[in-house]
Amino acid sequence: MKNTSPAQEDRTVQELTLLHEISRMLDQSLDLQEVVGPVLEALANHLNLQHGTLTLLNQKTGHILIEAAHGLSDQQTKRGRYKLGEGVTGQVVLTGKPAIIPQTSDSPLFLNRTLRNKREEVSFICVPIKEDKEVTGALSVDRAYDPKHELNDDVRLLTIIVSMIGQAVQLRREAQVKQERLAKENERLKAELRDRFRPSNIIGNSHEMQRVYDEIAQVSKSNTTILIQGETGTGKELVAHAIHYNSNRSGKPFIKAHCAALPETIIESELFGHVKGAFTGATTERKGRFELAHSGTLFLDEIGDIPPLIQIKLLRVLQEREFERVGDTETVKINVRVIAATNRDLPTLVNRGTFREDLFYRLHVFPIYVPELRKRKVDIVLLADYFLEKYARESSKQVRRLSSAGIDMLMSYHWPGNVRELENVIERAVLLAEDDVIHPHHLPPTLQTADAIGTKMQGDLKSLVESYEADLVRDALKSTRGNMASAARSLGTSQRIMGYKVKKYGIRPKQHNA
Repeated sequence: MKNTSPAQEDRTVQELTLLHEISRMLDQSLDLQEVVGPVLEALANHLNLQHGTLTLLNQKTGHILIEAAHGLSDQQTKRGRYKLGEGVTGQVVLTGKPAIIPQTSDSPLFLNRTLRNKREEVSFICVPIKEDKEVTGALSVDRAYDPKHELNDDVRLLTIIVSMIGQAVQLRREAQVKQERLAKENERLKAELRDRFRPSNIIGNSHEMQRVYDEIAQVSKSNTTILIQGETGTGKELVAHAIHYNSNRSGKPFIKAHCAALPETIIESELFGHVKGAFTGATTERKGRFELAHSGTLFLDEIGDIPPLIQIKLLRVLQEREFERVGDTETVKINVRVIAATNRDLPTLVNRGTFREDLFYRLHVFPIYVPELRKRKVDIVLLADYFLEKYARESSKQVRRLSSAGIDMLMSYHWPGNVRELENVIERAVLLAEDDVIHPHHLPPTLQTADAIGTKMQGDLKSLVESYEADLVRDALKSTRGNMASAARSLGTSQRIMGYKVKKYGIRPKQHNA
């Protein structure tokens, strides 16, 4: 083993201490400007350096500028500008090789742009900073001239340090690219949500829905509490989304809480949060829905099912905008817009004493009523076509339309489950369809019975079969845009028989060629 002198051992310890300190500094921040200054200061302190500078190459202009400096004034720092190949720094950045100037007075390359060390003889060392073998800048230091000092040791140490800085720069650049990519993706998703839930994407042209659109437009930009009323399946949550994504809070959280689905034993914790040890099983502190929705919107679905004890606390939140977590005495202030929804008759619940009257009036500031599907039958075909296209695309099927008889059945049904039931019916029909048309037999039995559709089948078996046959011929002609030959092939019959059926049922093919 090679013997080392005490001086060499001291320098090794000193270098290891310095590298550890610089490594810790580089881990503290993603902003290189925040750590370069302390790194240069640590270099000066450990190696007894007079000055230190970190210069970076501007790829667009080709100029090399001082990014950070130790021991220089602001005015001196501004003077440190070089072109590629100019001076010691310019040569190092151009060639990618370190440079040692034992005595600056003997070297014409040392330009001393910063006007430092005018009277004192110094040694100057400059090493390149690289990222993926590409030179991006340089680290330079100077110290009082000492003929006995081994400058190559300084070069070795500085090379290690710039390697650490280069890796840190690369990691920060990659992290920055990731953050920018995530920010763009986040903005894209927000824009997608805004588009998805804007009022124009709520299907319906009926007079009843136009009134809903007008009310959404009136209230979206305000902070008013809203109560959305309507039967199950009418689209109350969709209206709440539309209000949020057209409001000034659209970039903030939209948090949902289904009051009927939350057990009475945990609903208080779910809404208002709890502290550790508040009850059995509360092993950690947890934020409630109100805190998660801070600065945004909280959607309280099925508000009519909320327990009486929680109604009191909810009333306080709406009035004072503050609450306490379960098991805590500290008051939490929040800024939340509340949108509530219910399919229950709240005034009746108030009269029965199961819903607080003061809470009802706090929620009933701006009521919006979403009409039942049976009250806006003009929207049924629009909705059915939308769901048909959606589920045909999702299931990769070529289903394109509903048959005339199928449309009649949809229009005759009373839709107790509203839009949600219609969506489920169309999804099922698309899965069952064998060709590009949904026929009556693809619809569920509840729509096919005479009692369900509100009509009675009239006529004997022969007339009913002929009626169904005529519908099949019309649908085939619609699919082929009135082309008799193609329609005959789609039904597996001859063109002659198709012509006979068309004449028999008084069907005009030209009506279907649009």
